[in-house]
Amino acid sequence: MKKPKVYVTRRLPQKALDMIAAECEMQVNPYDRVMTRQELEEAIKEVDGILCLLTDSIDASLLNLNPNLKVLANYAVGFNNIDVAACTQRRIAVSNTPGVLTETSADLAWALIMTVARRIVEADRFTREGKFDGWGPMMFLGGDVCGKTLGVVGMGRIGQAVVRRAKGFDMKVIYYNTNRKSEAEENALGVEYRELDSLLQEADFVSLHVPLMDETVHLIGEGELKVMKNTAYLINTARGPVVDEKALVKALREGEIAGAGLDVFEQEPELEEGPGPRQSRVKCSHNKDFQ
Repeated sequence: MKKPKVYVTRRLPQKALDMIAAECEMQVNPYDRVMTRQELEEAIKEVDGILCLLTDSIDASLLNLNPNLKVLANYAVGFNNIDVAACTQRRIAVSNTPGVLTETSADLAWALIMTVARRIVEADRFTREGKFDGWGPMMFLGGDVCGKTLGVVGMGRIGQAVVRRAKGFDMKVIYYNTNRKSEAEENALGVEYRELDSLLQEADFVSLHVPLMDETVHLIGEGELKVMKNTAYLINTARGPVVDEKALVKALREGEIAGAGLDVFEQEPELEEGPGPRQSRVKCSHNKDFQ
Protein backbone atom coordinates (compact mmCIF):
# COMPACT_ATOMS: atom_id res chain seq x y z
CA MET A 1 0.00 0.00 0.00
CA LYS A 2 1.24 3.47 -0.84
CA LYS A 3 2.63 5.31 2.15
CA PRO A 4 1.07 8.66 3.09
CA LYS A 5 3.14 11.75 2.39
CA VAL A 6 4.07 13.79 5.45
CA TYR A 7 5.99 17.03 5.79
CA VAL A 8 7.79 17.85 9.06
CA THR A 9 8.24 21.59 9.48
CA ARG A 10 11.43 21.43 11.54
CA ARG A 11 14.01 18.78 12.35
CA LEU A 12 13.04 16.70 15.38
CA PRO A 13 15.03 14.20 17.45
CA GLN A 14 16.14 11.38 15.17
CA LYS A 15 14.13 8.76 17.04
CA ALA A 16 10.93 10.64 16.20
CA LEU A 17 11.91 11.03 12.55
CA ASP A 18 12.70 7.32 12.31
CA MET A 19 9.22 6.47 13.63
CA ILE A 20 7.60 8.68 11.01
CA ALA A 21 9.83 7.40 8.20
CA ALA A 22 8.86 3.81 9.02
CA GLU A 23 5.21 4.55 8.26
CA CYS A 24 5.27 7.50 5.87
CA GLU A 25 6.97 9.05 2.91
CA MET A 26 8.59 11.90 4.80
CA GLN A 27 10.08 15.26 3.95
CA VAL A 28 11.72 17.47 6.57
CA ASN A 29 12.43 21.19 6.54
CA PRO A 30 16.18 21.24 5.72
CA TYR A 31 16.78 24.45 7.67
CA ASP A 32 17.02 24.62 11.44
CA ARG A 33 14.69 27.60 11.69
CA VAL A 34 11.01 28.50 11.51
CA MET A 35 9.70 28.12 7.97
CA THR A 36 8.68 31.23 6.08
CA ARG A 37 5.10 31.61 4.91
CA GLN A 38 6.14 30.93 1.34
CA GLU A 39 7.97 27.76 2.38
CA LEU A 40 4.90 26.57 4.29
CA GLU A 41 2.71 27.22 1.26
CA GLU A 42 4.98 25.05 -0.88
CA ALA A 43 5.31 22.34 1.76
CA ILE A 44 1.58 21.85 2.27
CA LYS A 45 0.85 21.11 -1.37
CA GLU A 46 0.31 17.45 -2.29
CA VAL A 47 0.93 15.97 1.15
CA ASP A 48 -1.45 13.97 3.31
CA GLY A 49 -0.24 15.32 6.61
CA ILE A 50 1.81 18.06 8.24
CA LEU A 51 3.72 17.68 11.48
CA CYS A 52 3.95 21.30 12.58
CA LEU A 53 5.26 23.30 15.52
CA LEU A 54 3.72 25.99 17.68
CA THR A 55 5.76 28.48 15.66
CA ASP A 56 3.92 27.55 12.45
CA SER A 57 0.73 29.51 11.75
CA ILE A 58 -1.78 27.18 10.08
CA ASP A 59 -4.78 29.22 8.91
CA ALA A 60 -7.65 28.77 6.49
CA SER A 61 -5.86 30.33 3.52
CA LEU A 62 -2.98 27.90 3.95
CA LEU A 63 -5.38 24.94 4.21
CA ASN A 64 -7.06 26.02 0.96
CA LEU A 65 -3.85 25.18 -0.90
CA ASN A 66 -4.42 21.47 -0.30
CA PRO A 67 -8.03 20.21 -0.28
CA ASN A 68 -6.73 16.65 0.25
CA LEU A 69 -4.89 17.33 3.51
CA LYS A 70 -5.97 14.78 6.10
CA VAL A 71 -4.11 15.52 9.33
CA LEU A 72 -2.21 18.21 11.21
CA ALA A 73 -0.08 16.86 14.05
CA ASN A 74 0.99 19.72 16.31
CA TYR A 75 4.28 19.20 18.14
CA ALA A 76 3.04 21.17 21.14
CA VAL A 77 0.83 21.01 24.21
CA GLY A 78 -1.28 23.88 22.85
CA PHE A 79 -2.90 24.41 19.46
CA ASN A 80 -3.54 28.16 19.25
CA ASN A 81 -1.36 28.28 16.11
CA ILE A 82 -3.96 26.24 14.19
CA ASP A 83 -7.36 27.38 12.96
CA VAL A 84 -9.19 24.38 14.41
CA ALA A 85 -12.59 25.58 13.16
CA ALA A 86 -11.28 25.71 9.58
CA CYS A 87 -9.84 22.21 9.98
CA THR A 88 -13.13 20.91 11.34
CA GLN A 89 -14.98 22.39 8.39
CA ARG A 90 -12.56 20.64 6.02
CA ARG A 91 -12.62 17.36 7.99
CA ILE A 92 -8.90 17.61 8.77
CA ALA A 93 -7.87 15.82 11.96
CA VAL A 94 -5.83 17.91 14.41
CA SER A 95 -3.72 16.41 17.18
CA ASN A 96 -1.49 17.83 19.90
CA THR A 97 0.56 16.48 22.79
CA PRO A 98 -1.20 17.32 26.08
CA GLY A 99 0.32 15.99 29.26
CA VAL A 100 3.78 15.14 27.98
CA LEU A 101 5.41 18.25 29.46
CA THR A 102 3.46 18.59 32.68
CA GLU A 103 6.31 17.84 35.08
CA THR A 104 8.89 19.46 32.81
CA SER A 105 6.91 22.70 32.62
CA ALA A 106 6.39 22.71 36.38
CA ASP A 107 10.13 22.21 36.88
CA LEU A 108 10.82 25.17 34.61
CA ALA A 109 8.31 27.38 36.41
CA TRP A 110 9.99 26.49 39.67
CA ALA A 111 13.44 27.15 38.23
CA LEU A 112 12.26 30.63 37.21
CA ILE A 113 10.81 31.26 40.67
CA MET A 114 14.12 30.42 42.31
CA THR A 115 16.23 32.19 39.72
CA VAL A 116 14.39 35.51 39.74
CA ALA A 117 13.95 35.58 43.53
CA ARG A 118 17.63 34.89 44.22
CA ARG A 119 18.81 37.08 41.28
CA ILE A 120 20.91 34.26 39.84
CA VAL A 121 20.94 35.48 36.23
CA GLU A 122 22.12 38.96 37.22
CA ALA A 123 24.80 37.63 39.55
CA ASP A 124 26.06 35.21 36.92
CA ARG A 125 26.22 37.96 34.30
CA PHE A 126 27.98 40.29 36.75
CA THR A 127 30.62 37.66 37.50
CA ARG A 128 31.18 36.67 33.87
CA GLU A 129 31.72 40.32 32.97
CA GLY A 130 34.60 40.45 35.47
CA LYS A 131 32.90 42.88 37.82
CA PHE A 132 33.02 40.77 40.97
CA ASP A 133 35.70 42.04 43.37
CA GLY A 134 34.43 40.63 46.64
CA TRP A 135 31.28 39.98 48.64
CA GLY A 136 29.13 42.69 50.18
CA PRO A 137 26.05 42.31 52.40
CA MET A 138 23.81 44.19 49.94
CA MET A 139 25.16 42.57 46.77
CA PHE A 140 22.33 41.05 44.68
CA LEU A 141 20.16 40.78 47.76
CA GLY A 142 17.13 38.84 46.55
CA GLY A 143 14.03 37.53 48.25
CA ASP A 144 13.12 34.31 50.04
CA VAL A 145 10.85 31.67 48.55
CA CYS A 146 10.32 29.49 51.60
CA GLY A 147 7.24 30.45 53.59
CA LYS A 148 5.91 32.90 51.00
CA THR A 149 2.52 32.92 49.28
CA LEU A 150 2.31 31.42 45.79
CA GLY A 151 -0.57 32.46 43.54
CA VAL A 152 -1.29 29.94 40.77
CA VAL A 153 -3.40 31.24 37.89
CA GLY A 154 -4.79 28.21 36.05
CA MET A 155 -5.20 25.00 38.05
CA GLY A 156 -4.82 22.42 35.31
CA ARG A 157 -2.23 19.64 35.18
CA ILE A 158 0.76 22.00 35.19
CA GLY A 159 -0.67 24.31 37.83
CA GLN A 160 -1.27 21.34 40.11
CA ALA A 161 2.27 20.07 39.50
CA VAL A 162 3.62 23.47 40.56
CA VAL A 163 1.48 23.29 43.71
CA ARG A 164 3.01 19.93 44.62
CA ARG A 165 6.48 21.49 44.46
CA ALA A 166 5.42 24.41 46.66
CA LYS A 167 4.77 22.07 49.58
CA GLY A 168 8.50 21.46 49.93
CA PHE A 169 9.00 25.19 50.42
CA ASP A 170 6.29 25.48 53.09
CA MET A 171 4.39 27.97 50.94
CA LYS A 172 0.80 29.06 51.30
CA VAL A 173 -0.83 28.40 47.92
CA ILE A 174 -3.80 30.33 46.58
CA TYR A 175 -5.24 29.84 43.11
CA TYR A 176 -7.59 31.26 40.52
CA ASN A 177 -9.30 29.15 37.89
CA THR A 178 -12.33 29.82 35.69
CA ASN A 179 -13.90 26.69 37.16
CA ARG A 180 -13.32 26.46 40.88
CA LYS A 181 -12.23 23.07 42.19
CA SER A 182 -14.44 21.16 44.59
CA GLU A 183 -13.79 21.50 48.32
CA ALA A 184 -12.42 17.95 48.35
CA GLU A 185 -9.99 18.76 45.52
CA GLU A 186 -8.87 21.97 47.22
CA ASN A 187 -8.25 20.12 50.47
CA ALA A 188 -6.30 17.38 48.70
CA LEU A 189 -4.10 19.96 46.96
CA GLY A 190 -3.81 22.17 50.04
CA VAL A 191 -4.91 25.31 48.18
CA GLU A 192 -7.33 28.17 48.77
CA TYR A 193 -9.43 29.81 46.05
CA ARG A 194 -9.22 33.54 45.30
CA GLU A 195 -10.70 35.77 42.63
CA LEU A 196 -7.95 37.04 40.34
CA ASP A 197 -7.65 40.54 41.84
CA SER A 198 -7.48 39.14 45.35
CA LEU A 199 -4.82 36.64 44.32
CA LEU A 200 -2.71 39.37 42.72
CA GLN A 201 -2.95 41.51 45.85
CA GLU A 202 -1.95 38.69 48.19
CA ALA A 203 0.64 36.60 46.33
CA ASP A 204 4.40 36.98 46.63
CA PHE A 205 4.81 34.93 43.45
CA VAL A 206 2.22 34.80 40.65
CA SER A 207 2.69 31.83 38.33
CA LEU A 208 0.65 31.68 35.10
CA HIS A 209 -0.61 28.36 33.73
CA VAL A 210 -3.54 29.23 31.46
CA PRO A 211 -4.11 28.36 27.79
CA LEU A 212 -4.02 31.13 25.19
CA MET A 213 -7.52 32.05 24.06
CA ASP A 214 -9.44 35.27 23.51
CA GLU A 215 -10.26 35.51 27.22
CA THR A 216 -6.63 35.19 28.34
CA VAL A 217 -4.92 37.60 25.93
CA HIS A 218 -3.36 40.27 28.18
CA LEU A 219 -4.89 38.60 31.21
CA ILE A 220 -2.07 40.34 33.06
CA GLY A 221 -1.90 43.97 31.95
CA GLU A 222 -1.18 47.36 33.44
CA GLY A 223 -4.08 47.24 35.87
CA GLU A 224 -3.25 43.77 37.14
CA LEU A 225 0.44 44.61 37.58
CA LYS A 226 -0.47 47.68 39.64
CA VAL A 227 -2.53 45.47 41.94
CA MET A 228 0.46 43.23 42.70
CA LYS A 229 2.79 43.91 45.61
CA ASN A 230 5.94 45.85 44.75
CA THR A 231 7.82 42.92 46.31
CA ALA A 232 6.06 40.31 44.17
CA TYR A 233 7.34 38.35 41.17
CA LEU A 234 5.50 37.34 37.99
CA ILE A 235 6.30 33.96 36.41
CA ASN A 236 5.01 33.07 32.93
CA THR A 237 5.50 29.61 31.45
CA ALA A 238 2.12 29.65 29.68
CA ARG A 239 1.95 31.73 26.48
CA GLY A 240 3.54 35.11 25.79
CA PRO A 241 0.37 37.08 24.91
CA VAL A 242 -1.15 36.23 28.30
CA VAL A 243 1.00 39.13 29.57
CA ASP A 244 1.00 42.65 28.13
CA GLU A 245 4.75 42.88 27.62
CA LYS A 246 4.85 46.68 27.27
CA ALA A 247 2.99 47.00 30.57
CA LEU A 248 5.37 44.51 32.19
CA VAL A 249 8.47 46.42 31.10
CA LYS A 250 6.90 49.61 32.44
CA ALA A 251 6.08 47.94 35.75
CA LEU A 252 9.64 46.67 36.10
CA ARG A 253 11.13 50.04 35.22
CA GLU A 254 8.97 51.82 37.77
CA GLY A 255 9.42 49.24 40.51
CA GLU A 256 5.76 48.26 40.63
CA ILE A 257 6.78 44.60 41.01
CA ALA A 258 10.07 43.07 42.13
CA GLY A 259 10.80 40.98 39.03
CA ALA A 260 9.64 38.61 36.32
CA GLY A 261 10.69 35.17 35.14
CA LEU A 262 9.61 34.53 31.55
CA ASP A 263 9.78 31.38 29.46
CA VAL A 264 7.68 32.98 26.70
CA PHE A 265 7.32 36.40 25.08
CA GLU A 266 4.43 38.17 23.43
CA GLN A 267 5.89 38.47 19.90
CA GLU A 268 8.54 35.77 19.75
CA PRO A 269 11.32 35.97 18.77
CA GLU A 270 11.03 39.77 19.16
CA LEU A 271 11.33 41.12 22.69
CA GLU A 272 9.87 44.33 24.04
CA GLU A 273 12.51 47.05 24.07
CA GLY A 274 14.02 47.57 27.49
CA PRO A 275 15.84 50.68 28.67
CA GLY A 276 19.33 49.41 27.98
CA PRO A 277 21.29 46.78 26.08
CA ARG A 278 19.78 43.46 25.07
CA GLN A 279 21.25 41.78 28.12
CA SER A 280 18.64 43.59 30.22
CA ARG A 281 15.89 41.66 28.46
CA VAL A 282 16.60 38.14 29.66
CA LYS A 283 14.32 35.45 30.93
CA CYS A 284 14.64 36.64 34.50
CA SER A 285 14.55 40.36 35.23
CA HIS A 286 14.62 42.17 38.54
CA ASN A 287 13.31 45.72 38.74
CA LYS A 288 16.81 46.94 39.62
CA ASP A 289 17.74 46.08 36.00
CA PHE A 290 15.37 48.80 34.87
CA GLN A 291 16.57 51.71 37.00
